[in-house]
Amino acid sequence: MTAPTPGGVAEGPGTAPIPPDLAQLLRDGLEAVADEVEREVRGQVPEYARPADGTHRAHLRAGVVQALTLFVDHIADPRGRSDAIAATYRQLGRGEALEGRSLDALQSALRVGGLHAWRLMGRTAEELGLGSTVVAALGELAFRTVHEVAEAAAAGYAEARLRDTDELERRRRRLLDLLLGEGPVSTDAVKDLAHGARWPVPRQVAVVALAAAPDQQEQDRTPLPPGALVDLESRPPRMLVPDPDGDGRFGGRASALAPRGRPAAIGPTVPLTEAARSLRWATRALGLMGRGILPRQGVVRCADHLSTLLLHSDEPLLAQLRSRVLAPLDTVSEGQRGRLAQTLLAWLLSGGNVPDVAARLHVHPQTVRYRLRQLEKLFGEALHDPGTRLDLILTLRAESLRA
Repeated sequence: MTAPTPGGVAEGPGTAPIPPDLAQLLRDGLEAVADEVEREVRGQVPEYARPADGTHRAHLRAGVVQALTLFVDHIADPRGRSDAIAATYRQLGRGEALEGRSLDALQSALRVGGLHAWRLMGRTAEELGLGSTVVAALGELAFRTVHEVAEAAAAGYAEARLRDTDELERRRRRLLDLLLGEGPVSTDAVKDLAHGARWPVPRQVAVVALAAAPDQQEQDRTPLPPGALVDLESRPPRMLVPDPDGDGRFGGRASALAPRGRPAAIGPTVPLTEAARSLRWATRALGLMGRGILPRQGVVRCADHLSTLLLHSDEPLLAQLRSRVLAPLDTVSEGQRGRLAQTLLAWLLSGGNVPDVAARLHVHPQTVRYRLRQLEKLFGEALHDPGTRLDLILTLRAESLRA
């Protein structure tokens, strides 16, 4: 090997002179060095020790050659740009992300390969009789090269992960829109979208409707159950929770869905293809919470309030029933009406037991009997008709909830 001539030096990262023709000398032996570095990486990094297929082998080889080329280019022109080689490592980083691997293996390969390449270069420098200042400058260039390609790989990896996350989020939003849409839901379509969204298909789901957050930051901090499909930008914000009754997914932690008192309603558990029905009931319950018919704060489970939801599922029809059944109470004063309605409901629910009614209302039994005589005059024989009594219970229950 011919020693490089010392004349016409190039300036390195420091001030150490590096013979300019050293770059060409190293470039001529680059393939042989690449062979050794590739073998070292395969021997030291388990992820690269597997039998290599054509594509994997080509990527590894290209990465080694490009890194060595960048090192030599820095020797030839320390101030030169290396955009093409950086692009190669960005692509390698993207490839690791898209294949679902961490960046650790590639970074380990860079460290192992860089160290081994530096040993080989040091051996070459020793054979050529280069001074310690030149060797130190070469070492600085070697570290600079490893740093540059590692940064490029990390940038490509982060870019691919971000794109992958965005794409995954778009696919999950499409899946949620399909499940909560108005039309019939195709099981095959759900399976196809779920596969692309990396979402295990559950047998049953429940939909949670949330009150709108007062600010975006609080909305972003809303805790999410595992595997939930979420759309916090819809009105109302909603999330679909897989297997809500299995493995205690809600358990005692349902209140965590209502940070800082933010109301939420959990729809009934339904088969996956009927998720829109759970959303409808959750949304209705959230509306009743806003009106005070259901508890205004915390988390309300529709399963605990089915009769109330049923009563208010058709408000105009309920108003018609109330107008007809409670018409006799319209003939008394507002104060009397409230007391008589309360007494009548308690009497109907207690099976006509006066002491029980008195205990419920915290009044004297004689007061209950007096009110019952008034009710007998207002309603007459209708109080003893089973059908009318059922209608009275329903309408008086709705009245008490409104109050």
